[in-house]
Amino acid sequence: MNVIWLLLLLFLCFGVLSNGARKNLSSRPAVVNVGAVFTFDSTIGRVAKIAIGEAVKDVNSAGVLAGTKLVVTMRDSNCSGFMGMIGALQVLETDTIAIIGPQSSVVAHMISYAANELQVPMLSFAATDPTLSSLQFPYFVRTTQSDLYQMKAIAELVDYYGWRSVIAIFIDDDYGRNGMSALDNALAEKRLEISHKEGIPPGTSASEAEIMDILVKVTGLESRIIVLHANPGIGFRIFSVARYLGMMQNGYVWIASDWLSTVLDTASPLASETMDSMQGVLTLRQHTPDSDRKRAFVSRWKKSTGGSLGLNSYGLYAYDTVWLLAYALDAFFNQGGTISFSNDSNLSPIGKGSLHLEEMKIFDGGKFLLDNVLKSNFVGLTGPVKFDSDRSLYAPAFDIINVIGTGYRKIGYWSNYSGLSTETPETLYRRPPNRSSANQRLYGVVWPGEMLTKPRGWVFPNNGKQLKIAVPNRFSYRAFVSKARDTDTFKGFCIDVFTAAVTLLPYAVPYQFVSIGDGRKNPSYSDLVISVATGEYDAAVGDIAIVTNRTRIVDFTQPYASSGLVVVTPFRKMNTGAWAFMRPFSPLMWGVTACFFIVIGIVVWILEHRINDEFRGPPTHQIITIMWENLGGYGFSFSTMFFAHRENTVSALGRLVLIIWLFVVLIINSSYTASLTSILTVQQLSSPIKGIESLINGNDPIGYQVGSFAEHYLTEELNISESRLVALGSPEEYAKALRNGPARGGVAAVVDERPYVELFLSTQCTFRIVGQEFTKSSWGFAFPRDSPLAIDMSTAILALSENGDLQRIHDKWLSTSACSLQSTEIDSDRLHLKSFWGLFLICGLACFVALLIYFIQILRKYHHNAAAMGADSTSDGSTSRSRRIQTLLSLMDNKSGHTKTGHKKRRIGRSLSENDKEEEDDAELQSSSPKKQMRHSTEITRTSE
Repeated sequence: MNVIWLLLLLFLCFGVLSNGARKNLSSRPAVVNVGAVFTFDSTIGRVAKIAIGEAVKDVNSAGVLAGTKLVVTMRDSNCSGFMGMIGALQVLETDTIAIIGPQSSVVAHMISYAANELQVPMLSFAATDPTLSSLQFPYFVRTTQSDLYQMKAIAELVDYYGWRSVIAIFIDDDYGRNGMSALDNALAEKRLEISHKEGIPPGTSASEAEIMDILVKVTGLESRIIVLHANPGIGFRIFSVARYLGMMQNGYVWIASDWLSTVLDTASPLASETMDSMQGVLTLRQHTPDSDRKRAFVSRWKKSTGGSLGLNSYGLYAYDTVWLLAYALDAFFNQGGTISFSNDSNLSPIGKGSLHLEEMKIFDGGKFLLDNVLKSNFVGLTGPVKFDSDRSLYAPAFDIINVIGTGYRKIGYWSNYSGLSTETPETLYRRPPNRSSANQRLYGVVWPGEMLTKPRGWVFPNNGKQLKIAVPNRFSYRAFVSKARDTDTFKGFCIDVFTAAVTLLPYAVPYQFVSIGDGRKNPSYSDLVISVATGEYDAAVGDIAIVTNRTRIVDFTQPYASSGLVVVTPFRKMNTGAWAFMRPFSPLMWGVTACFFIVIGIVVWILEHRINDEFRGPPTHQIITIMWENLGGYGFSFSTMFFAHRENTVSALGRLVLIIWLFVVLIINSSYTASLTSILTVQQLSSPIKGIESLINGNDPIGYQVGSFAEHYLTEELNISESRLVALGSPEEYAKALRNGPARGGVAAVVDERPYVELFLSTQCTFRIVGQEFTKSSWGFAFPRDSPLAIDMSTAILALSENGDLQRIHDKWLSTSACSLQSTEIDSDRLHLKSFWGLFLICGLACFVALLIYFIQILRKYHHNAAAMGADSTSDGSTSRSRRIQTLLSLMDNKSGHTKTGHKKRRIGRSLSENDKEEEDDAELQSSSPKKQMRHSTEITRTSE
């Protein structure tokens, strides 16, 4: 009975499954209509037409749709947005479930609104405009790579070669404008820019004269990197005119988007005249990985076309698009989807007319089919076909191609995964992503003009315009920069450095100096830098300090002079005095030395107390012993020459500690002697201000130079009250304010940059620099951000430094007088703890290790004694604990059973007793008779024999 019920159950299940399968198969239509809109007579269209036809045949013959025939109706857009729109509308009248195409981004923008309304997915294999991926067009699916990634590749290419700006020439339509917008954003991410844009009318309406005018304008611009984003018809005409104007020669760089590689793949070889007009051009091609299936299709393509038409990447994407739609339809039908249409209520009020708008109906399953398209995942001729969350194809990559001779050469790849590389993206996908600059590599390029060296990428504009260079018209320290009276010329150290650097540039630089300031007071250098950042001036030349807030808005050249803030104060000659011997060490140094003096004595006493009788006895005696050991150690360099230590250390640990301490004392003693000698024999200068710390902690007024960044630094960085700062405009004001001092309305010190101070001290011998230079900065010339001239000027300044010209210019303007040959800095002669802390650390570690070993030995002896006495212990816990402590302390205090000092004393005692006995025998012999003396002599002789 159970078997019968089981068979019945299996029969029912089989019947249900069979009915479901028949229902699913019966829901599939016999024919599925799909439209295709593109330009038949175009580089992409000629290839796409054949590729789509081959794909439809392969899909139908493979039975992907399980009995449903895929029919693709093609419409020619004829390179016209209007015709493309008409063709799409004609397709939508025929119950079309999807559109393959359109080829043009312009047409895609127009008919996307119709696709949204009728819920018909559009799968475009050639519309690369990045804005088509926006939420505005939910039914648009790009089955090729977006220009968003192509422009990222171009931006990384520009950055790889170190260029800072490009000129963009583009078709002025949706495709060109939005592509340039993507390029602008990609360059901005790398701090690069499009310095100039030139739009060209779409189609063939642009005349040769218009193209000539555009390119002539480009030749007068600074950048020599030109990005051409056009179509083949316009692109080749631009190359031809550029060659005529000499723009395909040395110094220029041309980067074409993938329209050029598409033509090279499709119609190669091109006419020799066409190839000659674009030698050295770089272009990109959408990367498709090599595979057996792709090679088989290429072979099949050559047989079908007879080699008259090449296969480009867009043809491969068109082929995969048909398969993508077929797989999505199969999933659509398997999930119960049906082909049905409903009237569009928005079209009903329009009524019937010659346009037959009522024939266009909403595809009810459009959203369902779109979801299946976006979920597709298969491997086609172009590699893995799947979409990310942004509805873009997975793993975008491009080949980078260099046009050479009658063909081209691949110099590398770009992938969104790892950037530029000479390895294929498929190889890089198997490794962790690495976009470091060291990992970015390309093969060598033959640039326009058959040059192998990388072009500089920019020149000075050939428009007769001179650079406006701002120069401060100083009132003080005119040796650095000054304006000649009643003229527009400038002179000084900074001016000579600038003109010498300009002469080393490999090109001419037309410029004119513009005076900033009235010459009666120094101008604000911060305002000078801001005027360069805002574009009011092309550069600023002078004694301009390179500081952080300025580097955020301008670029500086390589520094040509070192600088930094220092403190200048009056000084007085200082006598030695009765307490001069205390000055070599700082108070902290004296204190630490005294502490170690006591600690070392205690440590040595602990280590020697048990085994050395000289470290035992009354407490007074032991304290004196500790002090004497340290005094002996501290006077080691003296005592080793004149007397030995009174007490001897006998333990190995004690000797180790004392040896290290003596080494420390030797160094400290030598340093003290040298410092004290300098204090007593060399004239000392003194100032109540010891450095910037004294000024921060005090309340005295501080002087600074008008226009210097010192004011900002003192108030913002050091938090010194602005009320304490006094602006000084000249060296004479410096000297007067310093001489008067705070008591008479002057200043306690002046804070200024070292070059100014050195020039000031060359004539003012009663002032000195105190403390150390508390900031490190330099002087440089200011240029706008990303200015290529700043880089070349930096190279020229380095050349001046290497060949000695920079030093000669310095000596010419800033030669010092005899006064400045004296020491201009006052610094403390005291020795500080920071110079000796390493020695104290070593000594302290030695003490710690010695004590640790000593106490371990004591504890071992204690445990040994405790084990021997354990059997006799009968007292309670508290009494036992106190007894153990007493035992441990007595063990540390009691004398060891056999001390080395005791043995030594016994040996000395025995020696003294023997000597006394020999002396008594000699006296007795002398008092005896001569006969007895003779007998004693004979015994001695026998003994010796």
